[in-house]
Amino acid sequence: MIRTLPNSRPYTIGFKIYIVCFFVFLFAPLLITCILAFNDSQFPSLPWKGFTLQWFTGNLPDRVGIFHDEINLHSIWTSVQVAFFVTLLATTVGTCGAFLFEQENFRFKQLLYFLMLAPLVIPGVILGISILLFSNSLGTFFEQHLHLELDFLGPGLPLVVLGQFSFITTLVTLVVSARLKKFDHTLEEAALNLGANRFEVIRYITLRFLKPAIIGSAAVAFLMSFENFNTTLFLVGSDPTLPINLYLQVRDGSTPVINAISFLLILGTSTAAVANLYFSRKRKD
Repeated sequence: MIRTLPNSRPYTIGFKIYIVCFFVFLFAPLLITCILAFNDSQFPSLPWKGFTLQWFTGNLPDRVGIFHDEINLHSIWTSVQVAFFVTLLATTVGTCGAFLFEQENFRFKQLLYFLMLAPLVIPGVILGISILLFSNSLGTFFEQHLHLELDFLGPGLPLVVLGQFSFITTLVTLVVSARLKKFDHTLEEAALNLGANRFEVIRYITLRFLKPAIIGSAAVAFLMSFENFNTTLFLVGSDPTLPINLYLQVRDGSTPVINAISFLLILGTSTAAVANLYFSRKRKD
């Protein structure tokens, strides 16, 4: 809709109805999930049977709240660990990749850029299966020919980190590259002329300019790793991450504790987003 052009009344009404329907479709499931987290029922669904906090704080034989549920708490901690290492690796390698692709003259630049984008277009299921088969084949080779048992090549947290790192790094590279394209390289030349060495230029000028993009891409990497399911499903071992654990509970039948977990995650991410928006506006003022 072009605001400078006059619009008919039916068009304006229809546009507003579309906006309302879009946001209702987007947020209604989240709102219902949050409400059902306080439902006094043994099933994570309607009908509403009263208000309770037992799915958060309960420690009864038939009602174990999230704060006393060792299995779910362990899966949350596992997801946090995986997300931390994936974020650390993806942010470091992705930022270095952004510097690499900003170089004008080096061989096979377009080929490497295409290979970097490949994990984004490959379905997560195929990516997970491929990494699992490759690691198993590599582990079998080392065991049969070199008599080495490399546990990290089998399903487990190291393989999950590797699998998620393979495609999340690409997103970090794209975000940082977009910011780096706006950088004025004459600032680096001025710093070098004033006596700074290359390391000081990168640390005090380039990285400070890239700081918003690096922090933003790190946050996206953490969230993507934390909620990843398709790739993780084929690489996880005996310690399932939270998405895998929730899937197993929903498949086998669960209690509203999964709604309580969802409520806490929604509350946490919303609080972080609001805080980020507040401090961003405060810095601008």
